[in-house]
Amino acid sequence: MEWMIYGANGYTGELMARYAVEQGMRPVLAGRNGKAVEALATELKLPFRIFSLEQVDSVAAELNDMQLVVHCAGPFELTAEPMMQACLKSKTHYLDITGELDIFERAAALNAKAEEAGIVLCPGVGFDVIPTDCVAAKLKEQLPDATHLKLGFDSRSRMSRGTAKTSVRRIGHGGAIRRDGKIVHVPLAYKAEKIDFGGGEKLAMTIPWGDVSTAYHSTGIHNIEVYIPASPKLVKRMRQMNWFRWLFRAEFMKRWLMKKVDQQPAGPKDNEREQHVTWVWGEARNAQGETVVLREKVLNGYTLTAQGGVTMAQYLLNHTVNGGFKTPSALYGSHLVDKFRVA
Repeated sequence: MEWMIYGANGYTGELMARYAVEQGMRPVLAGRNGKAVEALATELKLPFRIFSLEQVDSVAAELNDMQLVVHCAGPFELTAEPMMQACLKSKTHYLDITGELDIFERAAALNAKAEEAGIVLCPGVGFDVIPTDCVAAKLKEQLPDATHLKLGFDSRSRMSRGTAKTSVRRIGHGGAIRRDGKIVHVPLAYKAEKIDFGGGEKLAMTIPWGDVSTAYHSTGIHNIEVYIPASPKLVKRMRQMNWFRWLFRAEFMKRWLMKKVDQQPAGPKDNEREQHVTWVWGEARNAQGETVVLREKVLNGYTLTAQGGVTMAQYLLNHTVNGGFKTPSALYGSHLVDKFRVA
C-alpha cells in the first residue's frame, strides 16, 4: 500500500523516513526541495516526488494513488490547510506532526467533510500530542466525572529549527487555555505553579499547547491547561513580553526571527536525543475535589515523533477506520503511549 512522507528532507521528516525503512516500510518521500528529497530517497532507495503545496488540485493529483500522507512540512499554519484540502479531494488519510492549536481546531471543523470522503484527519501523531493526549485519555478513564485537566511535560532537549519557527510565529498570539468548553486566549505565562513532572518539583508556566484542543476532543473535559517548566526569570520575561507581543504578529518580525532560527543547528543530534528523555504529567480533578495524577517517562520528543508517525501510518494502513477527525488516543487507544515508554 502506498503512503507518503511529505517534508521528508526536514529534520523530523528525515528521522521518520529512516525509521520507516528500519521497520521494513517503503514510503514515497516528497517535498518541494528537489535536491534534498532526491538525495535522501537515493540513499534510502525509496521512490520520491517533488511538488509544492501552492495549488490544492495539483497536490491532490500527487496524492491520488496514496492511501495516506504523513505531513511533516511546517510551519503548519501555512501548510496544513492546502494539504488537508488536497487529502479530502484525493481521499487520502491525513496525519501530521503539528502541535499548533489552530490546526487541530481546523481539522475538527472539517470532520463532516472527512467523514463524507471516508478519510481520517489526525494531526499531532508525534510528540505533539501523542503522550499528552494518551495521558489525558487515561486520566479520563480513571476519573470519568473529571471537570478540570492539567497536562504538562518536562523535556531538556533543544528545539529543531522547525519547532523554533513554529514557536516564534505563535508568540504574538499569546497563551491559550480551555475554560467551560471554549478556548480562551490569555497572556503569555498566564499561570505559574510548582509541579513535579516526574524528575522533582519545578516552577512551571502555561503554554498554548495543542492539548488545549485535542484533550477536549479526546475526553470531553471542559477546563484544560498545559504547563512546561520555566525559571522565575523566564516567567517574568514572558509576562513582560505581553506589553509588546503585538509586535511579534507583524510579518516582518516573523521573517526576521525565522532567519535567526535558520542560523541554528537543524536539531538535536542522536546522542542528545538518547540522553534527553521526557517526563509527561497530568492531573484530573472532579467537582468534588477528587484528583488523579499520572506520570509517564517517554522517548525524546523528536525520536517519539519519528516513531509515532510511522506507528500511526502502519495502524491506518492495516485497519479499516471510519472517516472523520481523530485524536491519536481516539484513533489508536490510550495505550498508544505504552509503545514509547522508557525505563
